[in-house]
Amino acid sequence: MPSTKPSYKVADITLADFGRMEITLAEEEMPGLMAMRAKYGPQKPLKGARIAGCLHMTIQTAVLIETLVGTRS
Repeated sequence: MPSTKPSYKVADITLADFGRMEITLAEEEMPGLMAMRAKYGPQKPLKGARIAGCLHMTIQTAVLIETLVGTRS
């Protein structure tokens, strides 16, 4: 019998809005990273680069990852 439960990559998808709010708050507390995102984001200096890391997942890590992805794609 097939499972009726969706296969999300997160434990509780209903927390996504709360997580986005937390990331937005963290961005306000990280002005250096936001300045880097604004300055280098449009230039895409990491375009084509493969970025890998091994970090504890925190709200601040999410901001860093979004910044790195924004400078490559």
